[in-house]
Formats: sequence, C-alpha cells, structure tokens
Amino acid sequence: MLQKQLRNGNFYWLVALVMMGILFYSSSQPYEEQSLIPLLEKWLASKPLESRLSGIAFTYGGKEVSVAYSGYFAFVEFFIRKGAHFFTYFIMSWSLFVGTSKKMSEYFFVAVLVWLAATGYAALDEYHQMLTSGRSPLFQDILLDSVGALTAVLGTLLWLQLFKGKGKKRKKR
Repeated sequence: MLQKQLRNGNFYWLVALVMMGILFYSSSQPYEEQSLIPLLEKWLASKPLESRLSGIAFTYGGKEVSVAYSGYFAFVEFFIRKGAHFFTYFIMSWSLFVGTSKKMSEYFFVAVLVWLAATGYAALDEYHQMLTSGRSPLFQDILLDSVGALTAVLGTLLWLQLFKGKGKKRKKR
C-alpha cells in the first residue's frame, strides 16, 4: 500500500500538507508562546561559543542582529528560527515537487509551479502572522522561505538529471 502511495505521489502531497499545517499553526501563535529562550538558557547555560558569536553583527528586517544588541540566547534563537523557516519550506517544496512530478512529466514546469506556490504560501503565512498579536511579518522571511523552496526545487532537478540517465542505462541492460 505504501509503495503504491509513494509511486503515485500521494504520500509526498501528504508530507507537503502536513508541513503547511505546521506552518499555519506556528504562525497563529504569539511569539511568547514559541520562544525558545527559556530552553536555550537551560541547555546552553555556559554560553558555548559566546566569544566567537560576539563578533557577528548584521541587519535583518531593519533591526540589528548581534549578541551585543539582543543577548546571547536571543541571538542563537534567531538562527534556529530562521533555519526553521528555510528548512520547512525546503521540505514542503521538495515533497510538492516529487508528488507533482509523479503526475506531470515536464520537470521545468513543475519546478516553476512548485516554487511559485511555495513563495505564495510564504507570503500568505506572513500575512497570517500580521493578523496574530505579538508577531511581526517580515518581507525578508518571505525571501528566506522562497530561497529554501528554490534550493529544494533546484536540488531535486539536479538529482533527477544526475540519476535519471543512470536509471535509463540500467533499464537498457
């Protein structure tokens, strides 16, 4: 049964829908309910790498991001949260690409369609955050999500190009 679902792409669509649900739920919660700072204060009490991280400073969404400006734990949390943005859209887009490519054979069209759909979902997700108290929607997050989606799409296209030819060679033998 699972093999059939893998072959026809339904399993991958389910993964994408689960990711979309997680993103929707996450963006409906105020920041205070999602903050990782209490856990980080417990797990990283000795502040490992603080001296190295203190030399990093940049601007994101019009605000300075640095240990000096926001504190060690908020700085670490920033990277965890932005990594979650990237990787959730990566997983969602990868699964959408694989699921859709099982139904449509034109990979370039599927790639564009999936990337645009993921970017559109990212924009809607940020709009959803705008409606949630204690959340601040950022255009930069849409860009980050879009890059995560594009990375998945391009990586999958590359994978298919590298291994599609090898699969055909095996079948001829």
